[in-house]
Amino acid sequence: MRIIFMGTPEFAVASLSALLEAGENVVAVVTVADKPAGRGQKVQESAVKKFALSRGIPVLQPDKLKDPDFINALAAYQADLQVVVAFRMLPEVVWNMPPKGTVNLHASLLPQYRGAAPINHAVMNGERETGVTTFLLQHEIDTGNILLSERVSIEADDTAGDIHDKLMYVGAELLVKTVQLIKEDKHHEIPQASIADEQKLKHAPKIFKDDCKIQWERPVEEVYNFIRGLSPYPAAFTVFQGKTLKIFACRPLKGPVPPEKEPGSIVTDGKHYLRFTTRDGYLDVLQLQLEGKKKMSVEEFLRGARFE
Repeated sequence: MRIIFMGTPEFAVASLSALLEAGENVVAVVTVADKPAGRGQKVQESAVKKFALSRGIPVLQPDKLKDPDFINALAAYQADLQVVVAFRMLPEVVWNMPPKGTVNLHASLLPQYRGAAPINHAVMNGERETGVTTFLLQHEIDTGNILLSERVSIEADDTAGDIHDKLMYVGAELLVKTVQLIKEDKHHEIPQASIADEQKLKHAPKIFKDDCKIQWERPVEEVYNFIRGLSPYPAAFTVFQGKTLKIFACRPLKGPVPPEKEPGSIVTDGKHYLRFTTRDGYLDVLQLQLEGKKKMSVEEFLRGARFE
């Protein structure tokens, strides 16, 4: 079976590698165009492109997915199946091209957490379980018929980065199983409409910078989940002396807060701990990054901090 793989970040590399290790015939890879990044604005290649080239797999990098030249190049590979992991939204002319369809790996237990940031939102909402799902693409995003799913627990101190790494490998294994079932015509499709209660669905829209500002007036557990759900990227932040202060690691401390302490007030001994007040407790900061500085422990930060 001829397979075209579509993906961009490191999360997708694990799936591509697993397919190759399983002996699947990946005839081409589609990924984003190279673009400048970082302080030096050096041209960067996607993680998937680097891996594909190291394995001698042809790479397509269209600027526009409806471009006739790209469509023709894609069709020329005569793929039986397309596999998508952490890529862009595909037009129908692309996802409907192969006879066996296009399979997507999504980092949630569909139909819950459809959208661009399922891992972040699951942790931010304090979920104790998430997972990965393979499904067939159709018109509405993340709504296609489910093929397989695998559950993964979220521990109380897991960050979005921890769950990303867990799901990356669980998802790769699930994708291999899915492709093998399709190849043998043994797969079963479950329409999401048959298991989805639209009134109870939680969504996972793309997260923008303004969405990452910490609301200290909320309960300490909610603030804690919010911070770990955005760690390490894009990172929750507050404002400290007019500068952005990102918080990557912390722990919640419940306890009475003096009435004169407004939410977001700082409590510190200047040496060992830095805490922010919330509605019903304190957020004990462990790792942070002040605008213009490197990421550091709270002790390192306090050695150079001056409090007004």
